[in-house]
Order: sequence, then C-alpha cells, then structure tokens
Amino acid sequence: MGRGRQKAKNTKVARELKYFSPNTDLNALEREIGTNNDDPQYEDKWADLYEDDAEPGEEPGETPAAENTGDSDSSDSGSDGSSSGD
Repeated sequence: MGRGRQKAKNTKVARELKYFSPNTDLNALEREIGTNNDDPQYEDKWADLYEDDAEPGEEPGETPAAENTGDSDSSDSGSDGSSSGD
C-alpha cells in the first residue's frame, strides 16, 4: 500500500524530464560525437547520364499521350443490348 509516494516521485521526475529543455550546445555535441562536417553534399555520380522518367524513344520535354482515360465505356453503361425486366 505504500506505493503512493514512490509513484508521485516518479511522476514528478518524468514530468521534469518531459518539459525541461536545456540549452543544447550543438557544436559541443558534434565535437563529442566526432562527426566530420567537411564532406561536400551528396552528389549522385549517375545523375547526368540519364533523364528522369524518360521512356526510350521519348524526348525529355515530351509528355506521353493518354492511352486509356476510361471514358469510352461510360457512354453506354447500363445498356448492353439485352432486354431485361420483361
């Protein structure tokens, strides 16, 4: 039964950890971790060889024609030539 005081203490500690935000020295953290930030940004060595999303035989600026929009069947939906309901 004497768990109330311990639970209250744990709740207090958890609340302090949740809402306490100390001023973080990111430079000191970087030194401590040992990361090296001298490397240039990632550069894809294959980026210049291929165009993005270009199909073979297409020009880079050309957009593909719509093959099937789905509107061809909507004009005669419901009338398939058979008589039902007689």
